[in-house]
Amino acid sequence: MRARIYCPAKTAMQSGTAKTRHWVLEYFPETNREIDPLMGWTSATDTQAQVKLRFDSKEAALDYARDNGIEAEVSEPHSRKPNVRAFGYGENFASSRRGAWTH
Repeated sequence: MRARIYCPAKTAMQSGTAKTRHWVLEYFPETNREIDPLMGWTSATDTQAQVKLRFDSKEAALDYARDNGIEAEVSEPHSRKPNVRAFGYGENFASSRRGAWTH
């Protein structure tokens, strides 16, 4: 059985980093998906592809994989870019704004 261990990235719709602190062990699918001839839905017989295990650290995920004989591939997280803009949207309406507000 093969699996991937990764730290999920922040989605574009999130402003915070709530779901990015844990490491995830996710199994690779072992069989291809098939199209159901009656309904046209996509299905698979591999139920391991639906399992996602969350761990507090990368070492805990690697220990679990090693103890259970799972061949694991680790993907390191990318670092975030520094905040380019020093102020937020609220600074446009601040009373201490230096420039004229010309909307």
